[in-house]
Amino acid sequence: MPDTINTIIFDLDGTLLNTLTDLTNSVNYALASFELPTYSEEEVRQMVGNGVTALMERAIPGGQAFDKFQNCLHTFKEHYEIHKKDNTRPFPGIIDFLKKADDAGYKLAVVSNKFDLAVKGLCHDFFSPYITTAIGESSRIAPKPSPDTVFKAMEELHVLPGQCIYVGDSDVDISTARNADIPCLSVSWGFRSRKFLEQHGASVIADTTEDMEQYIFSLT
Repeated sequence: MPDTINTIIFDLDGTLLNTLTDLTNSVNYALASFELPTYSEEEVRQMVGNGVTALMERAIPGGQAFDKFQNCLHTFKEHYEIHKKDNTRPFPGIIDFLKKADDAGYKLAVVSNKFDLAVKGLCHDFFSPYITTAIGESSRIAPKPSPDTVFKAMEELHVLPGQCIYVGDSDVDISTARNADIPCLSVSWGFRSRKFLEQHGASVIADTTEDMEQYIFSLT
């Protein structure tokens, strides 16, 4: 008999939080500090999803070959840590969904390729007490699409893969869920379009938080 789904593991940026404006502002601050060209929000939207090092590698002409790459990355991190909540907000309906899921007894976690300090801080500030486990990028664990952050969340929550579903907005999330051998619910309100998600193998897509709620609650 299959396990009952009682755990929801979320991506953060583009899934629970609309972080695009603050990410764009910090990217552009770092680039301008080194007299490099800056970007629009829509351009930065296409660069996110694989962590801040990959984001800055895509943003900086020449990537890591740029002789001051590490300095520019550090400038981004410092600026983002100060300004990460200037414009960032949960997507419509997210808080209501988390409350309903918590009331229904679901365990809730976040795994993200954003650096760990920011992930923990944002989850505490926006999603306490509902999100009890938040894991971000660090030198101690492989980033998504490796399943390691997902497995770490399962370990902290004392659950098995058969009890989990993964929710995310990108191709990286689809691959992460596949690598962790758990089902993935893709959401189209984030940084990637429904068409993009379909082209990258999404099997189930929610266009609203109501869709997400209906689908996940139907699995119990």
